[in-house]
Amino acid sequence: MSNFANMDLNLLLTLDALLTEHNVTRAAQRLHLSQPSVSVQLAKLRDIFNDPLLLPGPRGMLPTARADELRQPLRDAIELLRLAVSPVSHFDPTKSDKTWRVSASDYGESAVLLPALKGFRIAAPFARLAIFETQPAKVGRKLELGEIDLLFHTGDGIPGGLRRRKLFDETYRLVSRVGHPTLKENPGLDEFNQLEHVMVSPDGGGFYGITDKVLSECGLKRKVVLSVPHFLFVLSALATTDLVAMLPARLIGNNPALQIFEPPLEVPGFEMAMLWHERSHRDPAHQWLRDFFVSAL
Repeated sequence: MSNFANMDLNLLLTLDALLTEHNVTRAAQRLHLSQPSVSVQLAKLRDIFNDPLLLPGPRGMLPTARADELRQPLRDAIELLRLAVSPVSHFDPTKSDKTWRVSASDYGESAVLLPALKGFRIAAPFARLAIFETQPAKVGRKLELGEIDLLFHTGDGIPGGLRRRKLFDETYRLVSRVGHPTLKENPGLDEFNQLEHVMVSPDGGGFYGITDKVLSECGLKRKVVLSVPHFLFVLSALATTDLVAMLPARLIGNNPALQIFEPPLEVPGFEMAMLWHERSHRDPAHQWLRDFFVSAL
């Protein structure tokens, strides 16, 4: 870029849209311009940066290495300019009819969203809340595009480049139904391994988790006879069978059908975090939403 002073800054908005959509037609729709206009602007950008920026690919256009370098600095600069020229407005949750979109696993729904729901309805009576199932491969992109406002996720496997705030640390407990025929008190390790366990495998079909890893390091193995993809099924299975499970403590609550024991081995817990994209970080409405969940927990 030889002369920034003479550059049309609208071209940078076009470049941002192209790097987001990887498609001239969709970028034109995002910018409310015609496709030929965006094609002309792309040609100008290629001259300015002396780089093709986007190349034809099997599923749209592929960014060059130079385009990938530009993506985040350009996004940050546009966001700062937007904030600089936008009036700072006070957000009043009691009057807002905004639709918030959050992503969480079924554990996040039970441990974070459900306890906060009553308070949310009181604090923002006209707002709507849409909860989406977590899709790790897509959620970072959805946050970047503003299709999701918040992600509630464990500390492991968090998509990169996101703002985050720790909500709490979770621990595991051994759980069975009340009246279990053999489990009357905190079990020893041998008894623990002889019990029939159910476990949650988010990807489906797994019979090896963090508890099994700890046991394996001791040369031991438990008896896992049922694997399910969701925690809700586990709670029902425990209440109606003689199966047991190692469950996050916050998930158990005050369920009268279940009894809780200390496991005979130390299984590492996990951290629950709230994540969001930089584009939303300074927005007053988004700041209120984040503060609400922190205070609700």
